[in-house]
Amino acid sequence: MDLTLRFRAYPDADTASEAWRHIETHRQIRNHAVRDYYRSSFNDRPSAYDQHGKLTGWKQQWPTFAEVSAHAAQQTVSQIHRDLKILREHRESGRKVGRLKWQGAGEFRSVAYQSEGFNVNHTTGHDFGTLTLSKIGDIRVRAHRDLPDTENVKRAVLKKERTGAWFACFVVEAYELEKPEPDTIEPTECVGVDLGILSYIHTSDDCSVDCLNLSDEYDQYAREQRSLKRKECGSANWEKQRQKVARAKRRIRRKVLDFQHKLSTWLAREYDLVAVEDLNVKPMLETSQSAKNKQDAAWSRFLNLLEYKGDLYGTHVVRVDARGTTKECSECGVETSKPLWVREHSCPACGHTEDRDLNAAKNILSRGLKQIGVGRSESTPVQTVLPTFTSIQVDAQHVVEAGSPAP
Repeated sequence: MDLTLRFRAYPDADTASEAWRHIETHRQIRNHAVRDYYRSSFNDRPSAYDQHGKLTGWKQQWPTFAEVSAHAAQQTVSQIHRDLKILREHRESGRKVGRLKWQGAGEFRSVAYQSEGFNVNHTTGHDFGTLTLSKIGDIRVRAHRDLPDTENVKRAVLKKERTGAWFACFVVEAYELEKPEPDTIEPTECVGVDLGILSYIHTSDDCSVDCLNLSDEYDQYAREQRSLKRKECGSANWEKQRQKVARAKRRIRRKVLDFQHKLSTWLAREYDLVAVEDLNVKPMLETSQSAKNKQDAAWSRFLNLLEYKGDLYGTHVVRVDARGTTKECSECGVETSKPLWVREHSCPACGHTEDRDLNAAKNILSRGLKQIGVGRSESTPVQTVLPTFTSIQVDAQHVVEAGSPAP
């Protein structure tokens, strides 16, 4: 599998200016290729290979296109067709999708090199390395972990964020741990995970992790937004304040992403099988009165990270149907409706009583075990595979497992 390693980059003023000029040129190449694609007959749309062949003619017509790396220009065109492929997949799955949009100045913020046109140098010091990009120059890169060798890098990307910070990303091949065979997995090495708002997750081990408290960060973000509205749009002070707004928003995004990385890594390392409810988040955001809380939880990204970490650490991650997991009793299977504010499950049939999230997590684990065929037969009661644990609650500040692994 591919693993993306992200490093902070520190180009000098001249190199940064040249890199941004190249990025703007790639934006124009990208827009021209999109226009060429959609202006073609529907039954005769050009492929990536066809548009690669057109690049020579475009360079003769617009000499600016020839000032950037030819290999990077091909990658810009190839990215368009990767995006088109994703749109087709969404369309085939029944989603409403549009067309690729024209990108204005400042909306295209990266340049990519694949297989050639770049070099990674490790000899400039212990804390820094150098990334050399064709026709751009040398860029210092902070090596907070080992930089990959050039021959091991499949793709190198230089990106400028809206905060003004530069980053270098290297796509490398990661070694995947082999997942255990389903018939060898012990039920005690499996866990069910219920996603929530009061607690971010509640596991079938009766361990809950609190949600992040981002109130201070959102207050700071709102203050910076109000200050931005008082500036004249396009002025120097407006641009300075815009970067402050971007940094405040980046802080929120980074805290949530760091929390999700640590939590998903802990689950993937701790268990051989993780069963999690497969949520369709979009309709929940459209109809719920607590849409902001659900959006802040970023459940879709957490599920994607969990699957990615499962592949990386050799853990089975199973998505199960979430319908009825809260209503169904984990002891006898009888369904009991309850409003959201009722936080305890009490079964009228068997008298079983426990926290509603714990009950849901046990049902999720039961469905995951059934789906993958681990640990029990169809007739074996659910409770025979669930160990007894003491209730544990963990504050979000104390999730300290390592995040993205070193290469």
